[in-house]
Amino acid sequence: MAEYAYLVVYLPRGMTRDSARRVLTDHAEYGEWELSRLRLYADGSRKVTLRRKIIRVVRTF
Repeated sequence: MAEYAYLVVYLPRGMTRDSARRVLTDHAEYGEWELSRLRLYADGSRKVTLRRKIIRVVRTF
């Protein structure tokens, strides 16, 4: 079973949809994160959970 590292990003309510997309795209392209969960609150703020797979290196002799 795969293990994942998680990153939680809070986006304020004043942030436009295009700006939020740009922030998440940067995380995906340069940090290799993928979207795990997005929560949109009634006040317009967003809580985004990103994840990426942890690769464990196995030593060979």
